[in-house]
Formats: sequence, C-alpha cells, structure tokens
Amino acid sequence: MEIVVPESEGGTVREMLDGHQIVGTWRDAESGDFLFKALVSAEGAEPLLDRLQQRFSENPRFAVLLLPVTATIPRPSGEPDVAAQGPRSTPFRASREELYAEAADSIRTSPIFIALTALSAVVASIGLLNDNLVAVIGAMMIAPLLAPNVTLALGTTLGDIQLIRDALKANLLGVSIALLLSVVIGIAFQVDPAIAAIEARTMVTWTDLVLALAAGAAGALAFTTGLPSAVIGVMVAVALLPPLVTFGVLVGGGHVAPALGAFLLLVANVVCVNLSGVLTFLAQGVRPRTWLETERARSATRLAMIIWASLLTVLALTLFLSRTH
Repeated sequence: MEIVVPESEGGTVREMLDGHQIVGTWRDAESGDFLFKALVSAEGAEPLLDRLQQRFSENPRFAVLLLPVTATIPRPSGEPDVAAQGPRSTPFRASREELYAEAADSIRTSPIFIALTALSAVVASIGLLNDNLVAVIGAMMIAPLLAPNVTLALGTTLGDIQLIRDALKANLLGVSIALLLSVVIGIAFQVDPAIAAIEARTMVTWTDLVLALAAGAAGALAFTTGLPSAVIGVMVAVALLPPLVTFGVLVGGGHVAPALGAFLLLVANVVCVNLSGVLTFLAQGVRPRTWLETERARSATRLAMIIWASLLTVLALTLFLSRTH
C-alpha cells in the first residue's frame, strides 16, 4: 500500500500503520508530501483504507495506491498484527476497493468480449444441434459470462447504481449477441427438439436450480478470493449459455413450445446465480464504507432480494405444480 499525505499528517499515518510492516518512507522535496510504503495483509487492507479515508478523504493531497505483492526480499518478519486491523477485518477476501476496481474493469464491452461471446454462441449452437457435449463444454470455456453476473451481484450488494447499470449493459449485450447468432443458426440448419442435448434444456428441474445457486456462489467466492476465474467461469456458463442458445436455436427453428421451456430455464438460472452471488457477498462481509452508502445499499439489496426471491418462488411453485399434475 502506497499512501501519500501532507507532511503535517505523517505522524498520524505512522500510528495507523502500527502493526504493519513499513517498507519505507520518502519525502517529496518539492511538494513536502510524505509517501509511505507498507506491506498490508489482504485481510487488513479494507479496515485500514476505511480509517485512512475517514481521516483524510477531504484532503486533496491524500492518495492511496494498492499494489499486489508477489514476493519481497527480505521476507516479511513475523505475522501481521491482527489486533491492528480492527474489528472490521475481511478474512480470506480482497478489499472493497480492489473488488470494485476489478469489477468495473472486467465488464468493459471490448471487441474481445464481443468476439468471445459470438464464438461461444456459435460453438454451443453447433454442439447442441449435433448432440456434441464436447463442443458445448468448449463453448462454455470461452464464454465471458462470469464478470457481468458477478459484477451485477456486487453492485446490488454495494447499492452502486452505476455499477449495476454497467453490469446490466454488459449482460444485455452478451445475451443479445448470443441470442441473435443462435436464432440465425436455428433458421439456417434443421433443428430437432428431440435431440438429447436440446431436450434436456427445455425443462426446469430442481437440480438445475441447485446447480445455478452453486454456480453463483462459486463465482462470487472466486471473484473475492482471487481463485482462477477461468475455471469458475465455466461453471457459471454451464448455468447460462446452454439454455440461452437452446432458446435461440428453437426459436429460429420455429419450435415455440420447447423454446418457452428453455427460456424458463434461462430465467431460473439467472435468478439463482444472482441471488446466491448477493448472499455470498453479504456472508463475506462486503459492505459500503459510509453510513449513507450503507443505507442506500440496504434499500437496493432489499429490493433486489425481494425481486430475485419472488421470481425464484414463482418458478419453484410452477415447477412443483407441473410435477404434481
């Protein structure tokens, strides 16, 4: 962590860094500002950032830069002072600011995002039409669906309207591209709804809901703890890409009834992924920093949870009633 403060506040920062290993302190001769460099554990970063922002946020010369550390020579001496991290430590996850920065950067709708979405939709569509599960799995490995959905859950948890809007835009763009291409493929090729790979995705089962809930939780955990997102992203794509593409090829082929079943499965999986993602973020203690942001986040999270839970309840009742008749 690199911290820049006016020279008069140097002593205050030293007190705040008590318990953390200070790598060095430099004074800018021209501006008179102090630059502190300190090794801070991932668990201790968020509470320290909160205290620094609370103390210096109104000072225009205050700045903090977070940098990941691969290794240090010499090695850090001793264990971090847990007591110095404060009661709001964040075990086993990155700080709120790191999560926000990564989320905002990951949902940029770049040409690469568009290309990967288009390629995954084409591969998945051909795989479904040929009942080729290997091709479907390959499509899920390249589908960039993890970041938009996890970011949507994070924005809901933090009550950040702009982050929610950006995540929704990325989601809608990805869904639109995949849906359009799959519909075109459904028009161009013969579609048989009886194909096992297609038929399995035209109905909602309890196992599908459990799978989507697990995928959302895994995606949020991978995002907050630095686990390989490419691997976890496949699990999220399992819940979202096949039913989306199935819906598209069936619509293109003119098979309306089974297409509605695929659409219902897609909606159910989207609800479950986002619901479990929000719950996972809350369980990990991801919260806004200020009281005003917290109140706003509570309202946004409460509204989103009511919407997701209501949709899930309706889907569960529909599934239950369909099984009893």
